[in-house]
Amino acid sequence: MNFLTHLSELLIILFFCHLIEGQRTPTISFVSPNISTTRSSTIDMDCSILYGTEYPVLWMKIGSDQKPIPLSSGSSLIIRDNRFALRYDTASATFTLQLKDVQRSDEGRYECQIIVGINNKVTQDLYLRVQEPPVINDNSTRSVVVNEFESATLECTAKGSPPPRIEWRRANNAILPTGGIIYRGNKLKIHSVKKEDRGTYFCVADNNVGKAAKRHIALEVEFAPHFVDEKANQVVQQALGFEVGLICSVEAFPPATITWIHAGIQKSDNEDNLSIYRGPGSDGLTSSNLRVLRLGRDDLGEYRCKAGNKLGQAETVFKIEDTWVPNCEQDCVYDYNSAGSRVGVVGGFMAIIVLTLLSL
Repeated sequence: MNFLTHLSELLIILFFCHLIEGQRTPTISFVSPNISTTRSSTIDMDCSILYGTEYPVLWMKIGSDQKPIPLSSGSSLIIRDNRFALRYDTASATFTLQLKDVQRSDEGRYECQIIVGINNKVTQDLYLRVQEPPVINDNSTRSVVVNEFESATLECTAKGSPPPRIEWRRANNAILPTGGIIYRGNKLKIHSVKKEDRGTYFCVADNNVGKAAKRHIALEVEFAPHFVDEKANQVVQQALGFEVGLICSVEAFPPATITWIHAGIQKSDNEDNLSIYRGPGSDGLTSSNLRVLRLGRDDLGEYRCKAGNKLGQAETVFKIEDTWVPNCEQDCVYDYNSAGSRVGVVGGFMAIIVLTLLSL
């Protein structure tokens, strides 16, 4: 028996009931208030009536297209979905529609109806809102690479019910390029990116349902090399026969390649009297340490530290000069070329003179 046939029979019964009950008008005395719940939960929707026990009582779901979907009639279910159940309490004349394992698609308006006549019905409704914790959409930004002084846009969207709020933060609560430590909105736009803006950003989506969703977004800023702690006069003095070193520190991204030039010749770590090694670096900082193991006259003069990446080149100049007094900040151990051994200097410059005379 389809729904229309069943409804026609109910209307016939309704006609006779109306004759019996006379002037008493059926009413709905109570309907559950609006319900907010989460997925997979179980809910009860109650509808209590007065003077209507002989009238057809229906539960309907009003779809998004405003078309009613019949769920129950009287104490019987119409919908074929085992998640629904119907209870009828005769003492209170309450029809309870139960829904288990609530899903997002169940959200909407539910209406209790008493069919009084063909074109006459008494109704009350409630709204079922299915809340869902936030989930950040896959098409949100994961990483951005941009040149310094260009603009960058970080975008983050999320789904959930109610719709999540989007906030932006930086690692360690650092100040955002837009100012402050929190920015609200789906898009974080930086109009002129500086190298200091690089690092990790967080998109946080929250709707007060469950746990907030978070995504890490890496902003990488590419910039040409520049030297760290560069001084106007980079002269290093050392006595002949002692070790001397130069350190060139460069900040760049991508990390810079560093070369050393002396007397027009690129220096190499393969030279007997020279060592060059790359120091530990991170976050675009690179250093190169050049050490002359035994300073000779051919090693004096200018040393050019050249750093380059795909965005540009930079150069700084160091100068090594000889002096009578050893520079102990560099090295205080004299290397005898003839003896092939090292002797510690005690007593400063006078001890060096004595040792030199003894070697003649």
